[in-house]
Amino acid sequence: MHTTRALVATLALATFAQIPPPSALAADASQPSPKEWTREQDHQNMLDQLGITSLRPGPNGRAKEGEENAANYNPDPAIANPYPDLPELLVSGNGEPISTAKVWWNTRRPEITEAFESEVYGRVPEHTPSVNWQIAQQFDRATVGGIPATVKRLAGHVDNSAYPQIEVTIDATLILPQKTDEPAPVLIMFGWRPLEFPTDTAEAFQLDGQPSRFNEDPPSFSQLIAAGWGVVYLNPKSIQDDNGAGLTRGIIGLVNKGQPRKPDDWGSLRAWAWGAARCLDFLETEPAVNAKQVGIEGVSRYGKAALVTLAFEPRFALGLIGSSGAGGASPHRRNFGESTENLAWSGQYHWMAGAYLKYATAESSFGSMTPGDLPVDSHQLIALCAPRPTFISYGIPENGDSLWLDAPGSYMATLAAGPAFTLLGARDIGDTENYRTAQMPPVNTDLLDGELAWRQHDGGHEDQSNMKHFIPWANRMLNR
Repeated sequence: MHTTRALVATLALATFAQIPPPSALAADASQPSPKEWTREQDHQNMLDQLGITSLRPGPNGRAKEGEENAANYNPDPAIANPYPDLPELLVSGNGEPISTAKVWWNTRRPEITEAFESEVYGRVPEHTPSVNWQIAQQFDRATVGGIPATVKRLAGHVDNSAYPQIEVTIDATLILPQKTDEPAPVLIMFGWRPLEFPTDTAEAFQLDGQPSRFNEDPPSFSQLIAAGWGVVYLNPKSIQDDNGAGLTRGIIGLVNKGQPRKPDDWGSLRAWAWGAARCLDFLETEPAVNAKQVGIEGVSRYGKAALVTLAFEPRFALGLIGSSGAGGASPHRRNFGESTENLAWSGQYHWMAGAYLKYATAESSFGSMTPGDLPVDSHQLIALCAPRPTFISYGIPENGDSLWLDAPGSYMATLAAGPAFTLLGARDIGDTENYRTAQMPPVNTDLLDGELAWRQHDGGHEDQSNMKHFIPWANRMLNR
């Protein structure tokens, strides 16, 4: 767990077993039981549905240069960009240029959204269950980094009356500074593990964390609370488990009544994004929260989820996208570190729609396909966030933000997304170079003047080192 999430409470964890779920109906004997599959069985089922005989193996990130199947870290565009031209951003499917905001909203943006849903991340079902939020615990005598705060532990009970064999309870924690002159902006942060809580709400409750290993930066929670922001700490695994075996459970399994996905069904990234949107539903009922100023944040796989959340849920005001790599801000077409082929294998395929596996296909009923056949790419995912403020963040390999994550490719995609921001009256990162040849700026260079922002900090696989830059940028973007 990286240091941003290294939060310690004073007493033992109180589990959700103590929180009574909504009244469940007796299981209908006519309904099938949830499939109890391994991830390999579920993965093979999707390959069978798609008619895929074999996939290309993904590169090995641990192999040394020159060894068989070693990941490429050579920045030479001739090697790193085998498909150098990204799909057109401001040209419609029928070849018409997109020259006005109206045509973007009415034509191009829906085209891009449809392609991401059908081929990359999957579709959220038209009718998803409602969520009944309860305050499981409230701590009025709390401090975060020594600052008085109110902490509400939330339980979002998902309606399972249509399939009582699966229960889903979203685990989230709302933390607000006690001294605010107006409703506070809030950053929803995808967390790596549940927080721990005292069982007695009358006791003083303290959230502490480790300072950064790379500098003197306090934990992100402390920086946000000190700046008058609130925080929601969201446990994504309470929404959908982070493995293929869990696809017949969680919110995806609940909607599918315990049965396997179809190729265009949602994967875990969209499920986590759905859960974040349900947290925003709750925040819209909280008087102490400015629900028009709620952002989303995540690092690594949760950086992918944060970008997907911001792209697909227009109510989020801004995002901090940390070290997201392939499937996030880095182009699917890149040959640098993590690849489309890696995302298609059984360890990570659950993040994506099943249809995504087609683009790593070696042999199938439809032949072979490559990432170059994808109709969309990551610059268009970033563009779906426009004109809302979008901060792309990375660390450095020397401190643990691996080359595998392809920060240079993410910079290329960020640059290529810029025209959508400017078309909509927002500002891009200010680099006028062509995305095919542009060089990533030096570490700790601030490209923070616009709604689209970039900064590579000198820390590791975390956002904590960029939080002191994110907060004033976000305040400026929100006119705070």
